Amino acid sequence: MNNPANVVPVAPPAISAPIGLRPVSAAEGYERWAPIYDHEPNPLLSREERHLFPLLANLRKRRLLDLACGTGRWLQRLASQGSELGVGLDRSGAMLRVASRKSEITGRLTRAACESLPFRGGVFELALCSFALGHFADVELIASELARVTAPGADLFVSDLHPDAYDLGWRVGFRDKSSAVQIETVSRSIEDIIQTFRSNGFESQTHVALWLEEPEKPIFERAGKSDLFAEACQSPAILVFHFRRLHVPDDVRGAQ
Repeated sequence: MNNPANVVPVAPPAISAPIGLRPVSAAEGYERWAPIYDHEPNPLLSREERHLFPLLANLRKRRLLDLACGTGRWLQRLASQGSELGVGLDRSGAMLRVASRKSEITGRLTRAACESLPFRGGVFELALCSFALGHFADVELIASELARVTAPGADLFVSDLHPDAYDLGWRVGFRDKSSAVQIETVSRSIEDIIQTFRSNGFESQTHVALWLEEPEKPIFERAGKSDLFAEACQSPAILVFHFRRLHVPDDVRGAQ
C-alpha cells in the first residue's frame, strides 16, 4: 500500500491524524473538539446510527442512560422519536455545553465521571455507551457501575472502533483551526470486553462488526478523501455489542 507521508493508512475523515502525533487526553481532546463536533460529518457515526437507531427506537419507552453522551447526539435523535425518559452523562463540560443548547434534551444532562455514576441502583432499563469505551482506563469499573444502575433485564449497547481498524492505524482524532489532534485511545479485544461485562452481570446477546458502505461515500467526498473510500471499506470499522443485565440472586448479591 502506498500512503501519503504523515497520514494514517486509509483512516476515514473525522478520525484521521498524522502518524507520530502525540495523543492528548480525552479531557483535552474533547474540549477542543466540542465546538466543531456536530459540524464535521463522521462516517463512523453515520454507520453506527444506521445499525443502532432501529434497535434503540424500538426501546425508546424505557428509562435510558446515555453514558459519555458528548453533544447529546443520541439523546436528541431518540427525543425526536418521542423518547422522554433519557438522561445523558459526560465528564466534558465543553461537550455538555453544546448538548445543552439542544432544546429537546435541555435539563436531561449531567456532568459527572462515568466511573462514579450519581444515580441510585437499578433505575435504568436501557443504557448506551457510544464510541467511548476506548477512552476508559478501567473498563471493569465502568461495567460495575453500569451493572449497579441498570435493572435486571436492561439492555446495554456498546459501540467502539473495531480492533482491526485500530491495528490498521485508525485513531480517534480531528483537525481544528490550530492543528491536527489525536485523542488517547485503548484498543481491547472482543473477548476481553465480553468477559469484563460478563463478570459484572451482563450476558452477551450479540456482537456485530460493521463495515463502512455506500451511504458513507459522500462523507469521504466532502472531505476530499474519495481515494481512500474503497480501501476503508475493506476492513471492519466498528464493533457493536448488545448485552443484557442478568438478575442477581439474593445470595450472590449479599456476598458482593
